[in-house]
Amino acid sequence: MTSAPIPLKAWLLLGLLSLLWGGSFLFIGLAVREVPPLTVVWSRIGLGAGALGLALWLSGGRLPRAPAAWRDMAVVAVLLCALPFCLIVWAQTHITAGLASILNATTPLWGAVGAHLLTRDDKLTPMRAAALGAGFMGVVVLMGWPQGATSLAILACLGAALSYGMAGVFARRLPRHGMKPLVAATMQLGLATVILLPLMIVVDHPWRLPLPSPTAAAALLGLALLSTALAYLVYFRIVALAGMANALLVTFLVPPSAILLAWLGLGEALGLRQLLGMLLIGGGLVLLDGRWRLRRP
Repeated sequence: MTSAPIPLKAWLLLGLLSLLWGGSFLFIGLAVREVPPLTVVWSRIGLGAGALGLALWLSGGRLPRAPAAWRDMAVVAVLLCALPFCLIVWAQTHITAGLASILNATTPLWGAVGAHLLTRDDKLTPMRAAALGAGFMGVVVLMGWPQGATSLAILACLGAALSYGMAGVFARRLPRHGMKPLVAATMQLGLATVILLPLMIVVDHPWRLPLPSPTAAAALLGLALLSTALAYLVYFRIVALAGMANALLVTFLVPPSAILLAWLGLGEALGLRQLLGMLLIGGGLVLLDGRWRLRRP
């Protein structure tokens, strides 16, 4: 992997993005105390889609008409939004926000596995294989001895990370449609909203739910507007400023941000096993990233 020098503005935006995405785990932890998981997810993507749709309209952007673009984006909507969001939100009814964020950080590892299996030009090297070994050892440490619902929640978070990784592999075909980032983000959230609506209605019966408290309502708004809509805009701005490779640095920053915010907002604390697992996963990400081997003048 090669990467250009990162401007100061991009570093500041990376810090902001880590807080926005790290804050999603805090918002979820607050919301699921009162709101069923599917309703939390649908509220997130529905409000986020509305906000991005407004931004797209104000910028004069247009959605594509080609059926192939909508078909491919529907797959991305499931892999990048609908499925992983549902798994993570359900998991946080059984495990802490900090642990969920650490497990979510394995996404690049699963992406490397998917790229190796599904592409011809992105195979595992010995260094990347070592990165996967370190990362998955961290997962084993986090899993510990199976503990019922807790283990299922951990597997759900890993399933979400796997879904994110597969979405990254599949999304390589999207550039052929020529969509701008804001258009793609609006489409995927809008399609995920439509896809999950029938399931949310059947399972949660939202008309029977009591009104959420101000805290839960604020968490839902923060999750949708800050951790989804604004986060997408910040992410795409980082890509424009510093490139995709440097934008992926946010993977290293989200877990510490999530753990700090969960400690402040939810009173959560990590044990020694969780810290060790986070270090092993972080070491795997460093090896996978590869920029530590780059030599610069």
